[in-house]
Amino acid sequence: MSNFWLDRLRERINIFLFPHKEILLWVLRILSVAVSFVAVCAIVYYHGFPRTPRTDEIVRIITRLSLAFYALKYFLNFFYDFHPLAYLKRTWFEGILVLFIFLMWFFYLIVGQQRIYAFFAQRGMEQFPNISILFIQFYVFIMVLVETAKAGQYIDKIKIGPAGLLALSFLILIAFGTIMLLLPEMTTGHHIQFLDALFLSTSASCVTGLSPVEISDYLSLKGQVVILILIQLGGINIISFATFIALFYTGAEGLKQQSLLKDLLDTSGLSDARRILKRIVLYSFTIEIIGSVILYLLWEKDLSITSAGGLGFAALFHSVSSFNNAGFSIFPNGLMYEPVRMNLASHWIIAILIVLGGIGFSVLQEILDFKLLLTRIRTAWKRFQVQTKIVLITTVFLIILGALGIFLLEYNHSFQGLKLSDKITTAFFQSITARTAGFNTVNIGALSQTTLFLLIILMFIGASPGGTGGGIKTTTFLTLIKASIATIRGKKRLEAFKHTISFETVDKAYSVALLSLLLIVTGTFILTILQPDFTFTSILFEVVSAFGTVGLTMGITPLLGSAGKLVVIVTMYVGRVGTLTLAIAFLKKASFKDYVYPKANIMIG
Repeated sequence: MSNFWLDRLRERINIFLFPHKEILLWVLRILSVAVSFVAVCAIVYYHGFPRTPRTDEIVRIITRLSLAFYALKYFLNFFYDFHPLAYLKRTWFEGILVLFIFLMWFFYLIVGQQRIYAFFAQRGMEQFPNISILFIQFYVFIMVLVETAKAGQYIDKIKIGPAGLLALSFLILIAFGTIMLLLPEMTTGHHIQFLDALFLSTSASCVTGLSPVEISDYLSLKGQVVILILIQLGGINIISFATFIALFYTGAEGLKQQSLLKDLLDTSGLSDARRILKRIVLYSFTIEIIGSVILYLLWEKDLSITSAGGLGFAALFHSVSSFNNAGFSIFPNGLMYEPVRMNLASHWIIAILIVLGGIGFSVLQEILDFKLLLTRIRTAWKRFQVQTKIVLITTVFLIILGALGIFLLEYNHSFQGLKLSDKITTAFFQSITARTAGFNTVNIGALSQTTLFLLIILMFIGASPGGTGGGIKTTTFLTLIKASIATIRGKKRLEAFKHTISFETVDKAYSVALLSLLLIVTGTFILTILQPDFTFTSILFEVVSAFGTVGLTMGITPLLGSAGKLVVIVTMYVGRVGTLTLAIAFLKKASFKDYVYPKANIMIG
């Protein structure tokens, strides 16, 4: 009987609230956008411009009011929901955040802010007020992400397709990075040219590593943090990251959104896309954290290895940069920084991180997934997928072939005077890093012409699909090789590991290779006109490095003129998004007709 009366009471309340519900929720959505925007602007101003006591107080008020609004909004949504308990279950994460806001507010109200500050000051923590402000700002940022996640469920409403959405997402990320780097506090001299900021933002977002300035001297710690964020978002694909947040909060239950996710991740099924997306983020962060811990332990022994943010930040930065194949370093002269250059163990760790990031997340999942590993142990016939086999075999082949070539070509040239162990490590490291990572432990400009040509080939091939690197990809390379052999032998089908590769895949491979070559030829041609004082080899090397999102250079990047920098910027962007993806995004799809024209035989070769 009590449940009956409770249901009747709730029904009457819902009937009373219903006329106002839609209007209130609409107002809350509008206010949420405005509050989130103001809160983010306040946080950006706090870290991006010189601070004063007055601006600090304004930012403090804005952040606290933002938290109060988010708490009030959550309460009103709960109050107006027809099924409150279901709402609590559905929004459990936001509920925990709001509960913490109330507890924090209650604690400050009871104890008093000044008494809390005095308590920590007596224990030698005079900076606690600043730390608390940073904590509150981070908390506000989490709440903004939650609000963004709610909007993420409408991602399928954007009618530009997966290719267009991917291209647009990188443009937004580049624009965000450019604005952030232009803020005074991001550079040591409080000033950076717009084109240099755009170049740096593009290079970091597209995980390339080319830089017109020495970031260890030019960027402040805050600027280096911005570069780190751009590398992370650009490496795992900002769309994947945004969709992951939406999936985490909303469950991404819409069929259209799951279909879009499937196309973005290039998976065979909707459930595969959701599973892979979760593991992309999990594997990325786990591997980067493990890598940073190992690098910290290896570098900790050498007290001369320092950075603006301390050794811990340096280890984290290089771990993230390595796994995402970015090639950025915050050491003076990069990994040629003398204490790091002599630390061969750290070179192997960085090389392993590069390979793990470059082989692709789907391959990484098949290798590291514990359940799949147990299945293969129990079931002898359960094998790796064809793509995994192609990626692993091609990757190992290119690494060994590249290392052997570099070792032999530079043995008595740039490697002269090095110990045998140093020569072997350097050869393997440069072979691995040339395929989209961009770190160097030797002077690239001092290498022989033959070695430079070998590096250009490796940069052009690049990493594997679904990974953090660029290039035409290892699968494209092997498909082209096998297709050429099949054509020469007169085979009607293209086969690999007892599977038939579709003609659609072969057509895509040829399209990717042709469009990539066209981009490189065009970029090189334009740069030879704009920069006639540079050698052809250095220009070709720069363009291929930009296209493959590698970041290796023969030293001409800082010397490029404004027009030359724009050419490299466009090349980095197209290389990261993908020539075929960009073409699909902007070209209208052909409409299918019922008729077929007569066949025509054309002489080839």
